Amino acid sequence: MYQALYRKYRPRTFDDVYGQKAITTTLKNELENGKPSHAYLFTGLRGSGKTTCSKIIAKAVNCLQPKGGNPCCECEICTGIDNDSVTDVMEIDAASNSGVDYIRELREQAFYQPVQCKKRVYIIDEVHMLSTEAFNALLKIMEEPPEHVLFILATTEVHKVPATIISRCQRFDFKRIDPEDIADRLSYIASQEGFSIERDAALMIARLADGGMRDAISLLDQCWSHSAAIDLKTVADCAGLSSSDMLFAISDAIAGGDCAAALLALSGAAGGSADIARLCEQLVGHFRNLMIARCTDKLSSLVVCLPQELERFNQSAAAFAVPRLLFILDCLQDTLARMGRTPNKRLELEMALVRICESPSPAALAPAASVPPVAADGALAARLAKLEAALQGGSAPSASPAAPEAQDEAPKKPVLPPEELRKRAVPFPRWAEVLEKLKEKNRALYGALIGSNAYLADDLILIDSKNELFLKLIRENEYSKQNIHECIIEITGKKHRLGPFKEGHYKIEEGADPLDELLKNANELDIDLKVSE
Repeated sequence: MYQALYRKYRPRTFDDVYGQKAITTTLKNELENGKPSHAYLFTGLRGSGKTTCSKIIAKAVNCLQPKGGNPCCECEICTGIDNDSVTDVMEIDAASNSGVDYIRELREQAFYQPVQCKKRVYIIDEVHMLSTEAFNALLKIMEEPPEHVLFILATTEVHKVPATIISRCQRFDFKRIDPEDIADRLSYIASQEGFSIERDAALMIARLADGGMRDAISLLDQCWSHSAAIDLKTVADCAGLSSSDMLFAISDAIAGGDCAAALLALSGAAGGSADIARLCEQLVGHFRNLMIARCTDKLSSLVVCLPQELERFNQSAAAFAVPRLLFILDCLQDTLARMGRTPNKRLELEMALVRICESPSPAALAPAASVPPVAADGALAARLAKLEAALQGGSAPSASPAAPEAQDEAPKKPVLPPEELRKRAVPFPRWAEVLEKLKEKNRALYGALIGSNAYLADDLILIDSKNELFLKLIRENEYSKQNIHECIIEITGKKHRLGPFKEGHYKIEEGADPLDELLKNANELDIDLKVSE
């Protein structure tokens, strides 16, 4: 019967384990000196060696002829543990045995002496899946365990394990295995099995495995079934990858704002049977490489690519500003998250590419420069005259400013009087989408805007809210206004001016100070005024 490569080449001693030198050295020394702990906690990503090291420990503590902390792998105990025929070593899947009753039964059995071995070893995989009651039951025996019992807990989510359990274990964090180490192991397996693999192909498999040896060997097994001479094309076909040329075609189209070219490149990838979710993951990695290339010259140690692609990343990165790359990565990450909830993954990615290509440049996303305060009475009088004329629907004579304005400052668009704004205002149809986007950026501001409506008058978005806190925020807090601006740009792709709006809010009450009302209305129309005594 054929045995999968990852099972056939599973390390049998600590010396065979790749990429976890510090952990294996510590464990080997403990066992060689006869000082094993009563409980171990192994944490790390999948395929990094947690269960493998657990089984090696189980063999080493019970081996009839141990060799320097390693099991001999030849005695009946070692061979029995390897083929799962020794009853004193139990491997438990906590995901399917998470209840308290199962742990209570385990606790009762643990007090019995082992039948064949020196120690009873309980390997509990995915221990974070145990219920709270089950953890409490396990804690009782871990506090004062019998001398003949050894617990080994393994998990990928250590933050879900109670601190009371962690404190009673020796904890070892398994790191991602270096791609070079994985590639070396893959080349060794290929030579043992009698097939060939190119170095670049081995490195590509290692990078796809993201530091997990088991995933890498499983993909190698799949590629071997496809071809006895494994190259980059074989890996791409088996993993459902798009070529690097396709990724650069999409990024070049985005750099030029060419929406059609980006969609055509995506269509070519989809037509070539590329997995759309995997393509989105590749695009995230591709733009990550571009971001790193834009920020530093030390690419080889940071980017995930083939050596011959480094110069190409340097050239492509020059077409992007860092804020632009950050925006693209945010957009692609959001798209990848939404793909798990939609049946049409291709449409999600197409929408993301259109949104990215049609989005404004980073300069358009930057907040407008604030106008310096005017101290002279003549300038203040001129501005008040302009505002008064605008509010009355008339035109005011231009007054000479006290100081000349900068020549390169763009003139502001005239503000329409409130009556005209009411006539032109129509409901803004995408306000709900803006609020959802704002919820991700600023939850406090989102809470202040719950129940609000928005209207569109030319390029001005008027927000109708009965929440006085929000009205104060939008008048006084530039950060809040900027958050709303960014959300509107991301949803609509256009830049709008912003102002609060309330039906009848611009009417001056009888007996009110006209200047106070004038300043109040100016604030609500997003016009900065300062009055000097």
